[in-house]
Amino acid sequence: MSYKTDYKRVLGLGSAHSGTGHWISQRLTAIALLFLGPAFLIPFIRALGSGRDTVLATYANPFNALVAIGFFIIMFRHLRLGVQVVIEDYVHGERTRQLSLIANALFWRGFAVVGVFAVAKLALGA
Repeated sequence: MSYKTDYKRVLGLGSAHSGTGHWISQRLTAIALLFLGPAFLIPFIRALGSGRDTVLATYANPFNALVAIGFFIIMFRHLRLGVQVVIEDYVHGERTRQLSLIANALFWRGFAVVGVFAVAKLALGA
């Protein structure tokens, strides 16, 4: 028994079977950010306003550098997933929706790459 209408069956429209994975991914990134957020912010706030040498020393520590890189990757993935839901719900034109989803993916992934590069540069001695 199918719950699709005849119209949907003819057009081949139906579930994309990706909603559960998206939901789980968003929840897992949120849980990860609960731990990575404070682990990133505490050294960041301590180094904030200090000189260049203090910042370099903070992120020369491999733990701080890995936490910062993980934070940027997971935070921007979480942001991308959240904005994707907003676009899917509120952008109605098919072409505009597709272009918005592509721009969303490129925008947040670009920020993640820039964040990882910045931390790597600091960790390796700028």
